[in-house]
Amino acid sequence: MATKSIFVVAIDFGTSYSGYCFSLASGTDQIRQVYWGTEHGFKTPKTPTCILFNQNQEFKKFGYDAVMKYKSLPPGEADNWYFFQNFKMKLYNTKVTSSMALEARNGKTLPALMVFSESLRYLKDHALDTIQEASFQTVCDLEEITWVITVPAIWSVAARQFMRLAAKEAGLICDMISDKLILALEPEAASLWCKQLPQEGFMVDSSDKKKFEDSPGTQYIVVDCGGKFSLFKKYHLCWAWSVAVSQCSQRRQEPTVYVRRPVSFCDKKGHQLVQGASQSIQLSSAITVGALRDQASKQKCMNLGNLKELHKATGGGWGGNRVDENFTHFLKEIFDDGVWDEYVKNHPTELQHMLYSFSLQKCSASREAVYIHCYYNLTRVANSKKDISHFFKNAKGAVWCDGMIMITYEKMKSFFDYSIKNIICALREILDKPEIAKVKYILLVGGFASSVILRDAISQAFGEKYHILCPLEAQVAVAKGAVLFGVNPDIVASRVSAWTYGLAVTQEFDATIHDLRKKRVSKADGYTYSVDIFNKLVGIGDSVNINEVAHYYFHPTEPDQTSVHFSFHGTEKQDALYVDEEEIERLGSCIVPMPDTTLGKKRKLKLDIKFGLTEFKATCTDVTSNESQTVMIDFLSV
Repeated sequence: MATKSIFVVAIDFGTSYSGYCFSLASGTDQIRQVYWGTEHGFKTPKTPTCILFNQNQEFKKFGYDAVMKYKSLPPGEADNWYFFQNFKMKLYNTKVTSSMALEARNGKTLPALMVFSESLRYLKDHALDTIQEASFQTVCDLEEITWVITVPAIWSVAARQFMRLAAKEAGLICDMISDKLILALEPEAASLWCKQLPQEGFMVDSSDKKKFEDSPGTQYIVVDCGGKFSLFKKYHLCWAWSVAVSQCSQRRQEPTVYVRRPVSFCDKKGHQLVQGASQSIQLSSAITVGALRDQASKQKCMNLGNLKELHKATGGGWGGNRVDENFTHFLKEIFDDGVWDEYVKNHPTELQHMLYSFSLQKCSASREAVYIHCYYNLTRVANSKKDISHFFKNAKGAVWCDGMIMITYEKMKSFFDYSIKNIICALREILDKPEIAKVKYILLVGGFASSVILRDAISQAFGEKYHILCPLEAQVAVAKGAVLFGVNPDIVASRVSAWTYGLAVTQEFDATIHDLRKKRVSKADGYTYSVDIFNKLVGIGDSVNINEVAHYYFHPTEPDQTSVHFSFHGTEKQDALYVDEEEIERLGSCIVPMPDTTLGKKRKLKLDIKFGLTEFKATCTDVTSNESQTVMIDFLSV
């Protein structure tokens, strides 16, 4: 029997910065957070997502400690160490496998699984130490903690499974099917935090309307403005009572669906067949799709406001990091003649403090010129070439002010141009869709959302029609919302499928429909069938309830069959005929053992799949013995 959790710990594993929050599992009245970098002169709710390994590939530092240690290494020694930063989004828009590698700053590589797992291990150990200190030295067993890791909504199922594997390697969970780890989608978590905030929980310039209305039917878009990416997601607020009623009504779909295996399956009665490696199976009845809740779960939800996703996530690389890059490029233009390059190479610690100072100014609520302290070594290196004030003679938008670099507000805004242009363009594309007509709010979250320049631009573009809201703690909205999600995962009622998902199946061969090259003949009885048929399970853009289950029933064709192999495929197309068409990707597979062959072909197996969760969940039941097991769909070895 699973141990009941005492604490919920949510790790916001960000592209640029990471951190965590925690609370008692019994309630979220007091969500605790930690501050980082005080020993280096900083105080931030998150620490840089940077990790450092030594020349022996041993973990050494994470966060600010990693940055400072790496920057202090002599050039010759640094070339032998492994420093990684901004590595999270290497899992986006790429083929994710458990054996993939990541490239360090010096071009050397380490297994990505090592980099991610050691990062999570550090955050886990830090959280356990913090909890122990906060609970009068109480030592918690890992089984008494529910861990929540935030992931981008645009990540693939393989990337999400990679994070679960990294968490297992880091010791957060003991196996891949553990229910002590929950993956939370970042914009969902942020919206959960925002919807329970009072009016004074939002920034003054964005809360001149009333507080975020959480009445049934309220529709809104979450804009998650992070360091590297800005993501968009649309939600609908509903009361769980109405959700439960709709979810508990069964919906039956009559078409028969079959799972494909690599070798042919036979069927003497003319049914569609499934292929297998050396054995064969036949699915014997239609899919039943429904969302079932037990009475206790339904009763629990009656008093909660649930979320329903209405638009799949989208986004791009328009986060705050681009602003930082524009700022450093501007400084390099000012401090020419090799000054800036020398400073970056020889004084990395000072540079880190300068960039930290800029990050605070970047997210300032002031609409005035900003002043950046010019540190001693930059001043010294510049003065060795010529008087430092001379570097600013031709600088547009910057003035030397006795030890400070004054940047005009207009110049500061220019650093944001690329990000703002793309964010507004993407938002407008979404909001112009007819199905988005009822949206009332735009919620800005993430560290980049704290910038008044960004908020002003969004308000200018959309303020006349929509309420623009940004929480005071925009940078920790995701982590705190993830704690809420960990306490009550059912608060999200449904999600929109980002892809069309299907199974590779076989069908009785029809010369008027099927490609002759796909034709196969059963050795058992001469039955002809077509292979590689794409059988659509969920369509792109379809709304799927979190407890909606697809049921597959089948029994073996051969009496000595001992296992079954299921192959899953995905595409951004609405549908397809074959699984090997262009733009269709094989996502993963699972193997279901059937070791007991006593009943031969009379054995019956049921496969249940949930598509509405943040991860696919599958359960297999031997109907004859009524024994069930959780099936792990492998998305990482394709």
